[in-house]
Amino acid sequence: MLIRKDIEQREVKFLAPYAMRSKDTRGRKYPEEEPKYRSCYQRDRDRIVHSTAFRRLEYKTQVFVNHEGDYYRTRLTHTLEVSQIARSIAREMGLNEDLVEAIALAHDIGHPPFGHAGEEALSVLMEGSGGFDHNLQGLRVVDDLEQRYPDFPGLNLTWEVREGINKHTTMFDRSERLAELDPELSPTLETQVVDAADEIAYDNHDIDDGIASGLIEEKQVSGLELWKTAAADIKKKYPKLPDQIRRYQVIRSLIDKQIKDLVEVSEKNIKDAGIKNLANVKKHPERLISFSADMQRKRMGFRAFLGENLYKNFRVIRMSNKARRFITELFNVYIEKPEQLMPIDREKIKNNDLRRVVCDYIAGMTDRCALDEYKKLFDPYERV
Repeated sequence: MLIRKDIEQREVKFLAPYAMRSKDTRGRKYPEEEPKYRSCYQRDRDRIVHSTAFRRLEYKTQVFVNHEGDYYRTRLTHTLEVSQIARSIAREMGLNEDLVEAIALAHDIGHPPFGHAGEEALSVLMEGSGGFDHNLQGLRVVDDLEQRYPDFPGLNLTWEVREGINKHTTMFDRSERLAELDPELSPTLETQVVDAADEIAYDNHDIDDGIASGLIEEKQVSGLELWKTAAADIKKKYPKLPDQIRRYQVIRSLIDKQIKDLVEVSEKNIKDAGIKNLANVKKHPERLISFSADMQRKRMGFRAFLGENLYKNFRVIRMSNKARRFITELFNVYIEKPEQLMPIDREKIKNNDLRRVVCDYIAGMTDRCALDEYKKLFDPYERV
């Protein structure tokens, strides 16, 4: 029977010397006795998966609003894909898979409905009142808003998972670093792996969804270096595949090539920097988990294409603008008449700023919930 002490001993024996070991955790804000059969990061993972905020990701936008179709990725499927990619990278590099998985599963837990359009709307609405940032909101969710335990608020996650949420950094993610989470130090390699996995997932899967939706055509991406190489490899190996299977294999090949490049370059970075332990990682001023210069150049071409041809597509722009209007009008009507909030949320106003309570309420909504609430409040023929 494998117990927590055995798991911790395995980590000491098999993980790289610069990996984060669960026995070395800085603990939880509210001390708890750790479970007998799980490591502290396995417990964190389980708490995240069983949280209400995690389940709501199923109906939150990645690129396409939920009602646009059932076949596009949601914030939940994106999160699961990030977790799978991140675990693969961590396994190859000898890092802590359980910590990586917990951070990956929580990295988008603070996202509001309607993706980045929803976040932009709340950021404008909360100017002068503490602002809005989905990474910081993710910490609010796990530290306070989830109410599931009798002895403490939130999920009481370990310091390292909370640090990973706060220091999550990609093109779309760069948040204020909290003083309690060593803002001057670099994040663990496990956190850096999740950042890279997030970028790999949304670049490649947004291309896939864009083609599936008809907003972009495969011939438009055929000239991009990454796509051209992957497509040629698949055609050489399987010359007569049906289009749907062939495209899936190209996306699979794209992800595989980027993972291989990332692992090879990151391990070289670690060696060249003389990284011997976790303390070296924390004090190293630059990210150690990175792509080669050539791969990054190719990826930037991919990303520029997405920005111009998918994210700026007139249909996506229309969806985003509608989303901002929904969020803005819901926010303003709740501020004007907070009596319209649910009783449990009205109760929070007694000890919290009204604008923050309304922001938390809207940020916790799914796309579907926000649309339903909008109809109830503004459509005179809709039952309230």
